[in-house]
Amino acid sequence: MLGIRCAAAALLPLRSGFPAAAMSTLLISQPRYAWLRELGLQEENPGVYNGRWGGSGQVVTTYCPANNEPIASVRQASLEDYEDTIKKAKEAWKIWADIPAPKRGEIVRQIGDALRQKIKVLGSLVSLEMGKIFVEGVGEVQEYVDVCDYAVGLSRMIGGPILPSERPGHALIEQWNPVGLVGIITAFNFPVAVYGWNSAIAMICGNTCLWKGAPTTSLISVAVTKIIAKVLEDNRLPGAICSLVCGGADIGTAMAKDERMDLLSFTGSTKVGKQVALMVQERFGRSLLELGGNNAIIVFEDADLNLVIPSALFAAVGTAGQRCTTARRLFLHESIHDEVVAKLAKAYAQVRIGDPWDSDTLYGPLHTKEAVKMFLDAVEQAKQQGGSVLFLLLCLSKVINRPGNYVEPTIVTGLPHNAPIVHTETFAPILYVLKFKEEEEVFACNNEVKQGLSSSIFTKDLGRIFRWLGPKGSDCGIVNVNIPTSGAEIGGAFGGEKHTGGGRESGSDSWKLYMRRST
Repeated sequence: MLGIRCAAAALLPLRSGFPAAAMSTLLISQPRYAWLRELGLQEENPGVYNGRWGGSGQVVTTYCPANNEPIASVRQASLEDYEDTIKKAKEAWKIWADIPAPKRGEIVRQIGDALRQKIKVLGSLVSLEMGKIFVEGVGEVQEYVDVCDYAVGLSRMIGGPILPSERPGHALIEQWNPVGLVGIITAFNFPVAVYGWNSAIAMICGNTCLWKGAPTTSLISVAVTKIIAKVLEDNRLPGAICSLVCGGADIGTAMAKDERMDLLSFTGSTKVGKQVALMVQERFGRSLLELGGNNAIIVFEDADLNLVIPSALFAAVGTAGQRCTTARRLFLHESIHDEVVAKLAKAYAQVRIGDPWDSDTLYGPLHTKEAVKMFLDAVEQAKQQGGSVLFLLLCLSKVINRPGNYVEPTIVTGLPHNAPIVHTETFAPILYVLKFKEEEEVFACNNEVKQGLSSSIFTKDLGRIFRWLGPKGSDCGIVNVNIPTSGAEIGGAFGGEKHTGGGRESGSDSWKLYMRRST
């Protein structure tokens, strides 16, 4: 799920540049944020769970992107905590793997129900700590709930075939068994859902999980784990089945290099994902990589513009451009280019900006101050390479003058399709609008970037649609028609090709990645 996400993902240092916040200044201490305690959070929270809560590492304070005020702190894991936790997770597997898959599915069902009971307050925490708008925060928790429901059914369906044997009196059976311990490293932009996609499926397959979330969303990791831990404890199961180790580069590196980690699922930037892949491959381990995306929408001359405008707007501006599936390139047929740009600019100007937990807000802040700098640098590079920047909100500044990490959603026109900045994934709300003439030309442009996550065309031509879906069409893992690039359904396999990493999570036969096959 990346340019800026690199800063919040697994192997990079903890957030720096902020002094330790005094307890009295924390948002959690203010009456307005008393609801945080409904999630079991306090001023300082233990960031390690392995059946017991603890942590002896650095204390890290997380900040609200909407105002840059400190929320609360989490004591991270030390390497000693990590070692203790992985031992307990391996021991817990011996119990968990013996439980029949449908019974494991029942535990996952209870986890989904427990999340349902906390969906609004947990969604509010996602808005507060990550920065996405409230409806998206709740929607993200709903994705975890949905994948739990999916996993419950899957727990009664996983298995291999009995195949015809060429030898008389013999049976040929394909047996699937859990890999063992699944490490899950998630990024800041989907701090709940991505863990859910991985853990729900991994659990029904018979694996234990060890989670390391992004340091900048540590409170979310703690809150989600508290919900899961109660379900496990109520069922008298080892809490280490779903372990948590909050931490930074040292913990992420330890997970990647640890031969006891039977599968490592990593969501983050292509740059860091490459480091992870090399470390895991060096020990002949398994990795599941969900990395960058430089996603394109292609609009042909016969497209329904009533579909195109809201789709392009949501795909480019949703989550302030911080989705792995965000639309970053918009290819317009030359005959409709000017008309679409004018309509899109008008739509951009109507986007309501505000506090992410305000129900009227459609667009919130970037996650960190570092993200704002990367946004500004990308806009300057676009100008230097010949692009024209549209100031759509009439702010007369690319950074919005209000507390927090707010920047203006930006459209850039006039660049060639192969401009260096167009081929660079910037995790921010910048949309490069590009012209094209012919189908073959624009299909090639879609595929020429290094990433291959999501893609979309808008057309009424059935022949073109099937060419787009075929071997000479989009080379992405997610291929859309007349809908935006952003978003996905939990029933399908989520992931991409090339520098996106090749991993698949959630639905379809993604469960096979969490198991080993014996013939």
